[in-house]
Amino acid sequence: MEREARLRAETRAVWATVLCFVVGALTGILLLEGGGGTRPLTGEGSLAMPVAAIAGIVAAAAFLTSTLLHRRGETAPMPRWQTVVSNLSTIALTVAFGAVTVMGVLLAAEVLAAGLEGLRLGAVGGGLLAGVASAVGGRFAFGAAIGLRTADLAALLFGFLVIGTLFAMVTAADPRWWETNFSQLGSGSWAFNGTLVVAGLLVATVGSYIGRDLHRMLGDDALGRIAAVVALWAATGVALAAVGLLPLQRVPIPHDVAASATLVLFAAAAATTVAAIPGLPRALMITSLGVGLLIVVAVVSWFPFGLYSATALEAVVVGLGLLWMATLVRVLAILVPPQSRPSARRTLLRDRAGPP
Repeated sequence: MEREARLRAETRAVWATVLCFVVGALTGILLLEGGGGTRPLTGEGSLAMPVAAIAGIVAAAAFLTSTLLHRRGETAPMPRWQTVVSNLSTIALTVAFGAVTVMGVLLAAEVLAAGLEGLRLGAVGGGLLAGVASAVGGRFAFGAAIGLRTADLAALLFGFLVIGTLFAMVTAADPRWWETNFSQLGSGSWAFNGTLVVAGLLVATVGSYIGRDLHRMLGDDALGRIAAVVALWAATGVALAAVGLLPLQRVPIPHDVAASATLVLFAAAAATTVAAIPGLPRALMITSLGVGLLIVVAVVSWFPFGLYSATALEAVVVGLGLLWMATLVRVLAILVPPQSRPSARRTLLRDRAGPP
């Protein structure tokens, strides 16, 4: 029975992929037909941006459709506040999957343009390219919405940061930005700043899913602690988004404040999350202590010894933070029961339980 259900789900995903291709290709042909002539893959008047926009919209629609299809009725037994949190997470993820697809297509276009120098495509060729990009992005988003776990979101965050940063690097106006720090990469670059904004949205959403996992483990009695965990992750996401919204070259002091706040809030959110997990698992304890020690060593190696640049330090700290988060979500995937757990509380502010 389970095998048949999985085969039906796979068939549904295949049809969703076909539909995404058709919609993307037809939209691309109609949109590009008005421009006339042929276009390069990248550069002024290129195919990259319209193809990426089409694929991003299709992927976002695919995720939302799959969510409504596979998780219909999941929030029915939940109180209003829990339903609102779940719906807000779905909206944030819809935007995130669209943004991930856009950045992925733009980066792929840069790579293809370097390998296929001089290639130009007309409306039909560009439309087919949009169809392929939409099919890939739509298939990924459609499948992700089925049984989405916190570990999946952490992987999405990591992948998006890598893709967005690489695209910002290959399109950077200043090729020597790395001599200063990563904030310099955002000087006049919408790609890096936009990546930070969407990454902030993803961090806040990961925090919401961490709260969901903790509630499934601990129940309503721990809602106060869980709310603190979710609030700290949300604040971390807001601070990270502010780093992108407040570019260094325009508002240096607010930018530096937002960057520092992101690091402090991430550390606070991590510590609060670890403290909320009952019977702290050894894998998470070892990783937490090891990451903390390595960050101290990295900072000391940078200042006062100056063994490497600030850019390298930032890359090390972010990488270690993502390593810690990967361990956290994998531990949660082992501990957390897969079933949804509606809260018996009608509000977060009261201890009184609602009707059964």
